[in-house]
Amino acid sequence: MNLTDNSESILKEIDLKFQAINQKTDVQLEGLLWSKPITYWDYIQTDALLNLQIQRTTLPDEMVFIMYHQVNELIFKMILWEIDQIADAQNIQVDFFSERLSRITRYFDMLTNSFSIMENGMEVDQYMKFRNTLTPASGFQSAQYRMIEFASTDVINLTDRRYKDGFDENTDLETSFEHLYWQAAGKDYHTGEKSYLLNEFEKKYKDQFLKQISTFKTKNIWQKFTQLPLEDQQNAELIKAMRHYDETVNITWVMQHLNTARKYILESGKGNGEATGGSDWQKYMHPKYQRRIFFPKLWTEEELSNWGNENPL
Repeated sequence: MNLTDNSESILKEIDLKFQAINQKTDVQLEGLLWSKPITYWDYIQTDALLNLQIQRTTLPDEMVFIMYHQVNELIFKMILWEIDQIADAQNIQVDFFSERLSRITRYFDMLTNSFSIMENGMEVDQYMKFRNTLTPASGFQSAQYRMIEFASTDVINLTDRRYKDGFDENTDLETSFEHLYWQAAGKDYHTGEKSYLLNEFEKKYKDQFLKQISTFKTKNIWQKFTQLPLEDQQNAELIKAMRHYDETVNITWVMQHLNTARKYILESGKGNGEATGGSDWQKYMHPKYQRRIFFPKLWTEEELSNWGNENPL
């Protein structure tokens, strides 16, 4: 059999690839004779994926709740994947920055629009029954969401607003961590006592969180923006993308989440108004209280002072 020029070129490249790692090309090629062709279900790992939904009750709508949150976590992973590309890019170009940021924002737009699945996709009676089996677990404990926050902005911008004035970029990591805005959802600041919800969360993830904060201190999305040439920092499309990301994550998405929770916990008349994890969920989630803002320097003083005010509590 005569090989085409293209085939010969490919074989030469394959040979060079294996020579570079001290492997025998003949052995690698012979292995192809016995390997099975890839299938969709093997590549996507559908069997494993579709066996991850384990209900705690016999109520059918619990499956909607589980799968929806699992999809959220997969989207969070996609977002972190894109943020890593921005963070690790050397001499990042404005077009690359804008394009990757647009991808991230589309994922959050998708999450925001998907809340109708939760809002209208479960019977209230079923939800109020199976949620009692989830205590004290809470969506508050999504580690990937915290990782996204740490990779998006300086930790000072995630500090509880009550303590922010006394903090700066030189504040030690442990102190900064203990005063993150979401600590308020599980801590009594008068006694310093943490809830079981927060203690378990930190027991599992605190070391990872501290590492993430340190790793992204100089390469989070905001830092990468400030490292661009001044001309690129004035790029209208990039600024628009940065603002859209900030608003989508810290106002639009959280308000959709909050309003969906209200429907079941408050407005249905069948809940006690308490979160499964015991947090003061309305104040913890509402943007006008915690004022989560990734890129405050890209907003006017008026916009900052009215952050979240258009969304009534």
